[in-house]
Amino acid sequence: MILGSRQNIVKIQLTFFAVIILLACTLVLALPRISIPISLAYILSLALNPIVNWVMRYSKVNRTKSTIIVFIVLGFLIGVPLAKVIPILSIQTQDIQYSLPQIERYIIAQYELMTEFIKAKTGHELADGYVFQTLTQVETWLSEFAVKLPNYVATLFEWIFLVPFFTFFLIRDADVFKKTFLSFTPNTIFERFYYVMHMFNRQLGNYFFAKFVEAVIVGGIITSGLMLMGVKNAIILGFVAGLTNIVPYVGPVLGLIPAIGLTMLEYGLTSPAMGAVLILYAIANAVDVFFVFPFLVSKIVNLHPMIVAISVIVGSHYAGITGMVISIPVVAAIKLIITEIYNEIYTERSR
Repeated sequence: MILGSRQNIVKIQLTFFAVIILLACTLVLALPRISIPISLAYILSLALNPIVNWVMRYSKVNRTKSTIIVFIVLGFLIGVPLAKVIPILSIQTQDIQYSLPQIERYIIAQYELMTEFIKAKTGHELADGYVFQTLTQVETWLSEFAVKLPNYVATLFEWIFLVPFFTFFLIRDADVFKKTFLSFTPNTIFERFYYVMHMFNRQLGNYFFAKFVEAVIVGGIITSGLMLMGVKNAIILGFVAGLTNIVPYVGPVLGLIPAIGLTMLEYGLTSPAMGAVLILYAIANAVDVFFVFPFLVSKIVNLHPMIVAISVIVGSHYAGITGMVISIPVVAAIKLIITEIYNEIYTERSR
């Protein structure tokens, strides 16, 4: 019989395990509405699990009560500051919304002055098609965003409910999920797979925690600097700068664009305030590039800069900004798996 052979049993187990992994990956790609909040919840659970274990150890209560305690404390720590900041963000968002037409008129006026100056000096007249085409494209993007905004808001509220819900059960039943998943792992690869899973979880949790700290530092520096300079909407500009900084390479540029637009409208393109804002953003990103990123992020993923750049480009091509954010930990996980397979094959051969 087929099951009578030990080798055949191992092959069947490996095949079945591979099918389960492939099916899980397929479901993740096919059902983003569920897989994205579950992925976010999984990352949060990796960050909160050590805290829950600490509460269990010192409070002598079970895992469910410890998880509830952590959620209550976390909700208080997040909810109280948000209750104070959200009204300010709402007002500053409305201010930015009202400023957009003024920014457009300012750009057109400055371009017309520059065109007249160049024509007077050289006799050459610049074509204005590119400027108006760019402004039209920006207006189109803003219109499309406004149309899709209700869907974005609905998705956000859906995530606000689902992510904590999934996170709670992923923490409370972490041991059950782990034992169930490992029960499908064949004995021949059990130790290697357990090690890879452990290292992947640690790298993933540490990476996103490091990115969170990176965003807080950059956003904090920019918010503080803009407030000291008296620039309007400093809080929301700092928040946007910290949030976009999560995106590798292009994030700092995306965070700088609204600051340039608002400062240009309020103080002028060639004003000292504009120079001060640009210097502030340069300092914040220099702190990130030379201190925060090398000591926090790069040591965690341990990837060559060329690999990081290629992975970000590929992630952007297939999944946009989301792909750029998750590309680095995904490539780090692939590297971990390939390294283990390589060690397994060549270590066995050397023996």
